[in-house]
Amino acid sequence: MRYAIVIERAEGNYSAYVPDLPGCVATGATLEEVEREIREAVSFHIEGMKEDGLPVPLPTSTVEYIELAA
Repeated sequence: MRYAIVIERAEGNYSAYVPDLPGCVATGATLEEVEREIREAVSFHIEGMKEDGLPVPLPTSTVEYIELAA
């Protein structure tokens, strides 16, 4: 499965979340670190849902970029 993630720059670090998996978040000092951490968080989150007998949501979010004239 392929889930969309959102990475935001915060003061002094980065944070990430997964729109299709509410509560699945991660932080890191660098982009590389937050990407690694969110991968682990997604795996852990899905594993926990399965253990709890909860349905794992299918990925439905998509990401698009728009350009605005300067």
